[in-house]
Amino acid sequence: MTKAAHPAADSGAAYLANLNKLELLGLLDRKVQWLSAWTIHHANHVRSSRDGLKVGGHQASSASLAQILSTLFFSVLKPEDRVAVKPHASPAFHSIQYLLGNQSLDQLQRFRAMGGAQSYPSRTKDKDDVDFSTGSVGLGVAMTLFSSIAQDYLLAKGWLAEEKAGRMIALLGDAELDEGNIYEALIEGAKHDVRNLWWIIDYNRQSLDSVTPDRMFARFEEIFEASGWKVITLKYGKKQQAAFRKAGGQALKSWIDNAPNSLYSALTYKGGAAWRERLTQDIGGERGVKALLADYADEELQELMTNLGGHDIELLLETFHGVTSDAPHCFIAYTVKGHGLPLQGHKDNHAGLMNDKQMEEFRDRMGVPEGAEWQPFAGMEDRAEELQAFIEDVPFLAKRNRRYIAPMVPVPDREAFAVAAEAKQSTQVAFGKIMNDLARGDSELATHLLTTSPDVTVSTNLGGWVNRRGIFHAQAKEDVFMEENVLSPQRWAMSTAGQHLELGIAENNLFLALAAFGLTGSLFGTRVLPVGTLYDPFICRGLDALIYGCYQDSRFMVVATPSGLTLAPEGGAHQSVMTPLIGMGQDKLAYFEPAYVDELAEIMRWGFDYMQRDDGGSVYLRLSTRVIEQPARANDAWREELLEGAYWQAPPADGAEIAIVYTGATAPEALAAFEALREDAPGAGLLAVPSPDRLYAGWFDSQRRRQITGKRQPSHAERLLTPLAPHGALVTVIDGAPQTLAWLGSVKGHRVAPLGVDHFGQSADIPDLYRVYRLDADAILDACANALLRD
Repeated sequence: MTKAAHPAADSGAAYLANLNKLELLGLLDRKVQWLSAWTIHHANHVRSSRDGLKVGGHQASSASLAQILSTLFFSVLKPEDRVAVKPHASPAFHSIQYLLGNQSLDQLQRFRAMGGAQSYPSRTKDKDDVDFSTGSVGLGVAMTLFSSIAQDYLLAKGWLAEEKAGRMIALLGDAELDEGNIYEALIEGAKHDVRNLWWIIDYNRQSLDSVTPDRMFARFEEIFEASGWKVITLKYGKKQQAAFRKAGGQALKSWIDNAPNSLYSALTYKGGAAWRERLTQDIGGERGVKALLADYADEELQELMTNLGGHDIELLLETFHGVTSDAPHCFIAYTVKGHGLPLQGHKDNHAGLMNDKQMEEFRDRMGVPEGAEWQPFAGMEDRAEELQAFIEDVPFLAKRNRRYIAPMVPVPDREAFAVAAEAKQSTQVAFGKIMNDLARGDSELATHLLTTSPDVTVSTNLGGWVNRRGIFHAQAKEDVFMEENVLSPQRWAMSTAGQHLELGIAENNLFLALAAFGLTGSLFGTRVLPVGTLYDPFICRGLDALIYGCYQDSRFMVVATPSGLTLAPEGGAHQSVMTPLIGMGQDKLAYFEPAYVDELAEIMRWGFDYMQRDDGGSVYLRLSTRVIEQPARANDAWREELLEGAYWQAPPADGAEIAIVYTGATAPEALAAFEALREDAPGAGLLAVPSPDRLYAGWFDSQRRRQITGKRQPSHAERLLTPLAPHGALVTVIDGAPQTLAWLGSVKGHRVAPLGVDHFGQSADIPDLYRVYRLDADAILDACANALLRD
């Protein structure tokens, strides 16, 4: 033996210390396996059930990822790292947080019950340390990519110190890779040279219904490498690697590599005897194989064949700690779904639950005394003090409070949002002018604004902002057209100084980027106020990601334009109808559809403040390309009521029998019909509703409080409609779903004649479309006449 082969005294001590660390980490992992399985079992079989519904909880999916989660949280992660946990591994995550002291026993005992730990990790509903909500599969994964870009943005601005930067980490199931939004994000990440990003794939080769196709493994590796990622495959555990070095080991390795996923899963479920029989049948005649198999008892053979890379803590530690590059990394970790459970490997185990007998056997195998199921170190009392000391030294706990409270960004006075008076304007153009004026100034708000758009930056009137503030990119890129003296009104230079993130034409990416940048205050300590633009009909294409952003209380402003069939020649596929109902129905999203430029300016100023309030949310502006005549205001009384949802553009006389109610681009038709109506009904009113959402929310909240407390406090909608006669009528008009305004009849019991769009549009000009779809002044007057007849 050479001198180098003899360990020095200090290296020997280090070896023993590392061995002890590995042992303690293994004990904690056993606790995670036990607590996650027991939490689910308790919720389904121990806790009383009043409705008889299955509670569920995914025991198999939690077991599949337990070792990876334990390795990360107990050894690898720093406080600055941010993690999106595979939704179906939620119980394992909560169990780890319980052992770390970030989760209460009460929360675990009420898993999937009122006030308890959530089914899937939630930033807003869970009380432990959740960085990113997950649940709608694929979105949490892509969210880490855009959060990495957001972190780079803060670093480039000097708003985040290098030592405070962390890795954005997603843990995902292999079946989650069927989600298309993951690949949309992957492409965008390649464009923006994404860094400090880890995606760890729990490659258990099972989906909800069955076993995943064999041929996809090689494809995944190719896809990630083509996008510039470093791919590390963790297929064989240390025990398997040792077996491969024995006589007959290479034949065993070859068999494993060629075994279909379905066969491997079936034999895993059947156990050691089945492994022995099949391996003997297939490769028993090859040199050394029979002797190799004879070295293992059935239970040991089962352990060997399930010793895949994703379950080997020592291998995981070496791999994760061995990463020194900030390049994006994809780890393909082979695992067994349901690892260590009686359900392991079965194709139906996704929703499977251990019964009482199986749980009792599992408890005995885990060494947990009956009655001590919730105790953190039950069955390990002789190591309890050592385990607790190990936990207290975990790097992840170096900073207990990982959420920041960022200071609010001041919103300038009204003058900063003023738009030059023009007789006729559209709200879309006015939006661009307001953003351009903000870009021209030096307000703190302008500094903290970030705009983004899915390849429709210019056509949604962000060109002025971009020309002044530039495009953000990790590498500086000059505008080649400008260098070549090719005239263009758009300056397309890119640098880290820019404040616009240009995206490809994928709406999921837009909303995920907005969600990521809208969380920078909480995740990194500095607010970015993101503003995203897109065509209104394509909100539906990114709706899942929009809902996801709102669910975790991210704050952003989405400006959707053009909207409705007012878009005219573009045709039906580009004419949005139901988006107002999305705006009204979506929690944590305030929807506005202003008709006039001064309304838009007031709303935007309010919106930037609302995005930062503790009780605030995100903002959705539905704008139009239609150029309409602007009103001459007698005073500013309308402004305050505007933000409550509606104001009387022309107040009705007391006892009036009719009022016209409109939203958005139909203002000219509503006004024309109102002027004609006053000849026959001089007391009629004209109600502008720039936010059906805010108006409805106020009324609904008033009704709810009245039902709970018995106290009557009229809502804004009730106060507005009080002057009308009890038997009066409302004619409502919107370029969108008529239900958006039809509910107003419920406020005071007035009859409603709703006008709106309930069919796909077609290509035409506005006069023809409004005539055919009954949004023109004649249709409004017809509705008024019928309403006044009261038949």
